[in-house]
Amino acid sequence: MFTEICNRIFKESMEKYHETDNVDTPIQNPYAIRTVEYFLYLKNWIDTVQWHYEDIIRNPNINPVEALVLKRKIDKSNQDRTDLVELIDSYFLDRYKDVKPCADAAINTESPAWAIDRLSILALKIYHMQQEAIRRDASAEHKAECQKKLDILLEQQKDLSGAIEQLISDIESGRKYMKVYRQMKMYNDPSLNPVLYEKK
Repeated sequence: MFTEICNRIFKESMEKYHETDNVDTPIQNPYAIRTVEYFLYLKNWIDTVQWHYEDIIRNPNINPVEALVLKRKIDKSNQDRTDLVELIDSYFLDRYKDVKPCADAAINTESPAWAIDRLSILALKIYHMQQEAIRRDASAEHKAECQKKLDILLEQQKDLSGAIEQLISDIESGRKYMKVYRQMKMYNDPSLNPVLYEKK
């Protein structure tokens, strides 16, 4: 099942990142370039680094200059994340390009890759909640509360994985069809963001 591959690769990526637990650690993607596995690993690596960027920037004592540099990194990370989602959707579009939709085929509220994006973030929530549930310096109450949250997140992972598998199956059989709208982010585009184009 495709989500089993996703969840395995996301776990690999997170575990590799946490060997150093450093946002500047260079990625070492073990998969062949341009394969869907390569894109899935890269996607989760970007998400993992950004997770830690978001932790760092919430430090109330962060130097404002460092915070601005970090905000720019988060902006770039968000753009890279969006680009990766579109690449993964391109994989599905190509894979099912010869499927003829049924007469009553419906479009889904989100594409497969945007659902996989949520699965990657969910994997990160699970990883970090697991760490909190076994944290040595935390109180028993804290660990018990985190374990309850972890149980819910694991159930959510199971449900989301099942929903993604159903969506892929529906696309494969023609019961649903893909229609991908490319992201049109305006704030990164110097010709669309008035703060940027009015500076010229």
